[in-house]
Amino acid sequence: MNLTMMKSKIHRATCTGADMNYNGSITVDPVLLDAAGILEHEQVDVLDITNGNRLTTYAIRSKKVGSGEITINGAAAHLVKKGDLVIICAFCQLKAKAATKHQPKVVLVDAHNRIAAIEYASRAGKITAPQVRAKKLPAKPAAKLTPKKTVKK
Repeated sequence: MNLTMMKSKIHRATCTGADMNYNGSITVDPVLLDAAGILEHEQVDVLDITNGNRLTTYAIRSKKVGSGEITINGAAAHLVKKGDLVIICAFCQLKAKAATKHQPKVVLVDAHNRIAAIEYASRAGKITAPQVRAKKLPAKPAAKLTPKKTVKK
């Protein structure tokens, strides 16, 4: 069985343009595409954080290397506007066993779409945050239950 897993994403990028007259796709600064391992013409999902819209398109490399360009093209420009925050995700197909060891690449960007950090997401199904454990308290002896004595008058 193959599972569709997130391969990588460019997280919280700012859309720098929307061109309804271009024939589809999303134009992305090659620095960001290379950092995320996304190839030109690779299918990507664009998740608009600002308005909740989601769409599927393909990535093309901007000619403006290092510009931070993120331009949504074609009909999708009705769904994503200049200034919107977006997540650009690429996916891969993995066998179930490989999927449990897979760690997607996450490219975090600043407000100008410059790389702020590159991280790897936790493995599927694994919790990587430290576990908080309660301290064991010493066992107290159980209170003895003794019937109350009633005094007759």
